[in-house]
Amino acid sequence: MSVLAAPSLRSSLRSLLAPRRTGRVTRLVGLRVEVEGIEAAVSDAVEIRRRDGSLLAAEVVAVQGDRLACMPLGELTGVRYGDSVESLGHPLPVRVGQELLGRVLDGLGNPIDDGPALHMLETVPVDGDPPHPLRREMVDRPLSLGVRAIDTTVPCGKGQRLGIFAGSGVGKSSLLSMIARGTDAQVCVLALIGERGREVSEFIQRDLGASGLARSVVVVATSDQPALVRIRASFTATRIAEWFRDQGMDVVLMMDSLTRFAMAQREVGLSAGEPPATRGYPPSVFSLLPRLLERAGAAERGSITGLYTVLVEGDDMNEPIADAARSILDGHMVLSRRLATSGHFPSIEVLESISRVESVVTSREQRMLVRELRRLMAAYRDARDLVEIGAYSAGANPLVDRAIALREGIDSFLRQDIAEVSPLDASWAHLAALLSEGAEPVVERVPGSAARHVAPSPSGSTLGGHASDALEGVVA
Repeated sequence: MSVLAAPSLRSSLRSLLAPRRTGRVTRLVGLRVEVEGIEAAVSDAVEIRRRDGSLLAAEVVAVQGDRLACMPLGELTGVRYGDSVESLGHPLPVRVGQELLGRVLDGLGNPIDDGPALHMLETVPVDGDPPHPLRREMVDRPLSLGVRAIDTTVPCGKGQRLGIFAGSGVGKSSLLSMIARGTDAQVCVLALIGERGREVSEFIQRDLGASGLARSVVVVATSDQPALVRIRASFTATRIAEWFRDQGMDVVLMMDSLTRFAMAQREVGLSAGEPPATRGYPPSVFSLLPRLLERAGAAERGSITGLYTVLVEGDDMNEPIADAARSILDGHMVLSRRLATSGHFPSIEVLESISRVESVVTSREQRMLVRELRRLMAAYRDARDLVEIGAYSAGANPLVDRAIALREGIDSFLRQDIAEVSPLDASWAHLAALLSEGAEPVVERVPGSAARHVAPSPSGSTLGGHASDALEGVVA
């Protein structure tokens, strides 16, 4: 057989000898580049050749007749009318593999950490399919995140998707770093979308640390990078997480933040000619959110547990992106500015947070513990004003009495140092011991005076460190 008859060689020769069709830039408006003279599909990559010979990658975001509307993946500086444009015929791929662990990548998947070159990586399309709805594994196994307040009050399951809703500056990034170091998941993939450049290095070196980075892949797209790069960084991180999941691993995918992802898509949609809708967000934003979020979850093999921060505008938990995300996700945590400013970290507002899989990832005894904790916190919240002004009389409400007695213990339980990791069993044992100690609050009555509440001493506990005994005492 002739050497030229080999199919792979014939294909290579055809691609080399095929005529190359180029178009040209016909219009530049804001971030939008209009191109004529070539054919391409939406999401295909094109290369713009500047007059100095440098290349600028761009992506097709809209097709209008014989014109392509493109958005750059870099700076438009130096691009002129008439510059030649060539279509690559496909979207830009992403590289995946075990070598990515411990590395920091840009939004396109290229290393930016001055580490060794990446070799022998598999090249895959950035777009993936979510797990089949009928072949997904059930989310019924708990996943420890190493944070007491989450593991007990907002328990997370393998393959669950949780939102972290908060305003700016209340500790979202610090909470993610705690989870990255303390989770039981085998791999962490972190996507820092629209972050300030100053914070990226601080987060990696100070918050995440060497131990957290060793089993993590960090994808970074800072706020000064083009909108398309910020969008692509979200999908790049998701695609990398999917590769590890397909190897049968349990992965935690953390994205900070989903709101900046939506803002980037707003820039792209408006530049492509979409009409603004809710608060200026075009319709494509609300169709792109489920496309991104549904790709996380438990598959037939392995799982991706998604944690997505939502930066709410003006601490409004019902603004459009927060409302849309809450309807898609499997639960949410609310971080409180009131708690953050009072030095309470992590600043999780337990009574405003919920996990939709709590009933299947916790036991009956554990759910009763959490229910009791919430009842006590709600009782103290309702009576707080009366207590603080001295208008509450001890003994008027036994539940409030108990809530007052356990207030310091509950606050201490919900606080956790950023460097501390709390194992799942230890967290439940701590909660059981706390509620068992306050099961029968003592009210001391002195003749001729008002009743005085006496909180039980933690040192007087007879649990002996056995969580099962504590559970039995509270549930009974």
